[in-house]
Amino acid sequence: MRDNIKQRKLKDSIFHGFILTVTCIGIIVLFALIVDVLRKGLPWLDWQFITDFPSRFAKKSGIFPALIGSTYLILLTILFSVPIGIGSAIYLEEYAKRGKLTSFIKINISNLSGTPSIVYGLLGLTIFVRVMALGRSLIAGALTMSIVILPIVIVASQEAIKAVPQFLRHGSYALGATKWQTIRKVVLPTAFPGILTGVILSVSRALGESAPLLMVGAFSFVSFLPDSLLGSYIVLPIQIYLWTGKPQVEFQEVAAAGIIVLLALLVITNALAIFLRNRFQKNVE
Repeated sequence: MRDNIKQRKLKDSIFHGFILTVTCIGIIVLFALIVDVLRKGLPWLDWQFITDFPSRFAKKSGIFPALIGSTYLILLTILFSVPIGIGSAIYLEEYAKRGKLTSFIKINISNLSGTPSIVYGLLGLTIFVRVMALGRSLIAGALTMSIVILPIVIVASQEAIKAVPQFLRHGSYALGATKWQTIRKVVLPTAFPGILTGVILSVSRALGESAPLLMVGAFSFVSFLPDSLLGSYIVLPIQIYLWTGKPQVEFQEVAAAGIIVLLALLVITNALAIFLRNRFQKNVE
């Protein structure tokens, strides 16, 4: 018995040591990559780089169309996905009858949140680009990104609504409120910090995605701003990808500057999620 316990402890210690070693190696590699990106990209990072258009010459290249394209894409993605995601979460948690069908739907939504984004790109290519004949347009990309983050928004909203204490609902019902009044004035305000955090984190994922957009035809050199929802566009990850594919060393450094801008945007969105969650959590309490 003691030998089994010792062997088990030895296996656990070996496993924990292996996990710790892999984690340390990953952190070191990530730190080295960040240092290399900063070393190459910082000399190119200035206001002209932010406001200029892409060019055949590295010194004249900028990311302005990519920034505007990413902004338009994210705004449209939020417009499409957030109302549907929050509405679906409200229905599943507050209105849907508990049973096998509801459990099946919830499990599949959770599984969809971990599906590789390239699969959604294929779905967007089939439905939005070909069946709906939207072409390689901004709205097709936004609809594709919406289905990428929709499961994440639903799951985050579900967990936030589920975390609302039942006594708040019961107190509202005791005062004569209807179910919808209780949801609108009690449940949603209480769950809002968690819902908002989930939405911002899903948006930060959409901001850094490129695979679904490549599948729906966003892989092209665009040196102008989107003129309509059906117009061509480019986003930051794809612009960086295009620069890294060029053989000139200068474009590799310009791509590093673009990576710094993208990382800064991702850090800002995640920091905003933490800040808003803490602020609204205090207001609720």
